[in-house]
Amino acid sequence: MRFFEDMEIGVRREVGSFTFTAEQIKKFAAQFDPQAFHLDEEAGRKSLFGGLAASGWHVGSVCMKLMVADGQRMSKEAAARGEEIAVWGPSPGFRELRWIKPVLAGDTISFSSVIEAKRTSEKRPEWGILQARNTGTNQRGELVYSFLATAFVPRRNAGA
Repeated sequence: MRFFEDMEIGVRREVGSFTFTAEQIKKFAAQFDPQAFHLDEEAGRKSLFGGLAASGWHVGSVCMKLMVADGQRMSKEAAARGEEIAVWGPSPGFRELRWIKPVLAGDTISFSSVIEAKRTSEKRPEWGILQARNTGTNQRGELVYSFLATAFVPRRNAGA
């Protein structure tokens, strides 16, 4: 991953895509969100969604998995170039979580992240605080998912 100083407002990062199958939707829902429109095609068709719909939590979990995998890929590439790897801190939370359109069985969602704001931490000068808008867009180009994430990002020259 990159250091705080390397991050620029407005930069977009494509983190990957995922196709939600009926089987995966049902399996996730059975364990974590057992509502009829996530578990049964007919119930999904009769619902407001008009089809078997992935749980919003499933969509969020996939987004997180792809973001972590992309960060690991970037770290491996940086290490291969002999660069120092920035180990990010925790996230103090997120805001504005929106499930904008249903994700139905067969939909492929592409996830991305755009840096919206950054600032240095007053209490922890070795860290910067980054805000990024994370989104998911379906194969028709429709925005289906969005949230504003905050993360602690290490500064390269915190003492300078």
